[in-house]
Amino acid sequence: MGPGPITVDPRVLRAMSAQLVGQYDPAMTAYMNETQALYRAVFRTTNAATLLVDGTSRAGIEAALVSLIVPGDRVLVPVFGRFGHLLREIAERCGADVHVREVPWGQVFTLEALEDAVREVQPKLVALVQGDTSTTMNQPLEGVGRMCHRHGALLYVDCTASLAGNPFEMDAWEVDVATAGLQKCLGGPSGSAPISLSPRAVAVIEARRSVEAGLRADPASAEDTAPAGLRIRSNYFDLAMILDYWGEERLNHHTEATTMLYGARECARLVLEEGLDATVARHRRHGEAMLAGVRGLGLAVFGDVEHKMHNVVAVEIPSGIDGDAVRAELLHDYGIEIGTSFGPLAGRVWRIGTMGYNARKDAVLVTLAALEQVLRRHGAPVEAGAGTAAAQEVYA
Repeated sequence: MGPGPITVDPRVLRAMSAQLVGQYDPAMTAYMNETQALYRAVFRTTNAATLLVDGTSRAGIEAALVSLIVPGDRVLVPVFGRFGHLLREIAERCGADVHVREVPWGQVFTLEALEDAVREVQPKLVALVQGDTSTTMNQPLEGVGRMCHRHGALLYVDCTASLAGNPFEMDAWEVDVATAGLQKCLGGPSGSAPISLSPRAVAVIEARRSVEAGLRADPASAEDTAPAGLRIRSNYFDLAMILDYWGEERLNHHTEATTMLYGARECARLVLEEGLDATVARHRRHGEAMLAGVRGLGLAVFGDVEHKMHNVVAVEIPSGIDGDAVRAELLHDYGIEIGTSFGPLAGRVWRIGTMGYNARKDAVLVTLAALEQVLRRHGAPVEAGAGTAAAQEVYA
């Protein structure tokens, strides 16, 4: 019950137990095509360039940024938590001229503040996190893409922690690139990063396209090779090559992680079987119950709750309570894991998730009951049954 990874849906685990097939087996290429179609629906996009990057969610982030950024490009990174700092670091490693704007942890940016920064910096790319689990904040995105395009910038969004648990409208919000991971609201394991790219983003990447020498009829030829200054600086994360691999040409790049493909396909299939709006509503309902429950225990909640993600809550550790000891006891005695946080919030908050397979009434109530018992043993003045009672009122 932490901020991710979470308990994997058993149906996803079953799908991942299927036997491997060759990467050009007709069944395999059909699975790839099906997975692309499923994630178009999850991202709410018509982008043809919707696929998987093999690796954890950070692999998707790095593939997006290294493929979009030419060294020297001006990039704006609005930071409101740990993962904004991650985007800054990766953009710097790509050689970007990075400009950072920050708000205090626990807050988000207004559209006006973002436009002021874009107007001042005039970036090629704005790199923004939607849901940052370090602070549990959910950055509003409506209008941001249109604003970026008005100023000639692309918009990249990391929606790893928010996709399928909070509204995300790629096309309606004019997001150019979005990346995610399976281990949060999608209910799967880490190891596969869904990504979607708008035609505008694909055009930028295609201008940097190169074909590996070993795939060319004449390896010594410079044909299909981008100029040195434009060439994408990673082979594994070269989205132009990955697009060729997932596209009709099926140009060999890497060997697709077959088992992770099965898992990613099943994650998306289950979301769409439930209905994307219903999945988001389920996360909202159980998140509201957990929020009410921890408040019922007399615990304070960190940050601007109006902009909190549905699927995780940051609970301030009461004065005099050893936060790590409480987490250890929950895990040892009850088999329940909750998280702490990073940087300025390390040791100050617990992060309790209600996401994916764990966005369930029984998981919420059992977690609250166990937390109450552990807090009482540690001397916290909590009222017996108050947490579960408050959650039950949300469920009533």
